[in-house]
Amino acid sequence: MNPRELFDTHLHLDDEQFANDLDGVVQRAQQAGVARMIAVGTTAASSAASIRLANQFPAVFAAVGIQPNYCAEALPGDWDEVVELSKLPRVVAIGETGLDRYWDHTPFNVQQDYFDRHLRLSRETGLPFIVHMRDCLPEILEMLYAARNDGPLNGVMHSFTGDLEGANVCLELGLYISFAGMVTFKKSDELRAVAAEIPADRILIETDAPYLSPHPKRSVRPNEPALIVNTASCLAEVRRTSLEEFSRQTDENARRLFSRVS
Repeated sequence: MNPRELFDTHLHLDDEQFANDLDGVVQRAQQAGVARMIAVGTTAASSAASIRLANQFPAVFAAVGIQPNYCAEALPGDWDEVVELSKLPRVVAIGETGLDRYWDHTPFNVQQDYFDRHLRLSRETGLPFIVHMRDCLPEILEMLYAARNDGPLNGVMHSFTGDLEGANVCLELGLYISFAGMVTFKKSDELRAVAAEIPADRILIETDAPYLSPHPKRSVRPNEPALIVNTASCLAEVRRTSLEEFSRQTDENARRLFSRVS
């Protein structure tokens, strides 16, 4: 029996890079100690595919949403489909959603409209939301503060890359902070310093697979959930705890946030 249980809170298992080896990807993850993982949708079609994978593999759960860079491509009826998908039993979160100023794929006002829809759907369903952030943390925080006027927030900042000040604001808003492979990169000393300061009960880990392979596996393509052990090991060292304890804590945190996970 593996001495640890890891929870990969964010990966894109429906990505075509996994299409020919899905069984192998899931098997290697479980052999590495990954007991639970969330397949995250980026479009209505991707969300439906993530649910199919969750139905296929007991260790997999699904999140449904339209990622900000895909909002401009959304067809009439796609949002209604996401709303309907959110009612299915293997769905544990809404997203990924958020804002992105790095890529110029979707007009910013359209991104904001969809972010607001996801936040409202999260409140309506009771499911936590997953926030994508890229070069626009102030704008994200502005919308989150506005949303908090309607009640407590329940969500996670996915693949966090901000500074400690930004992290503390997110924590004050009631959010969790999740770290992906970037925290392991040799140049990421500042991000590791942020990760060291996150309260033990509010930190999560993820792969964002097939992207962001962690050091020392950065040459591995595609990234896959089994490699989350490298991110967990890095963060355990930074936080001066054992891998087993850090795995236990982050698994406990994730199951608290994603409360539909069995």
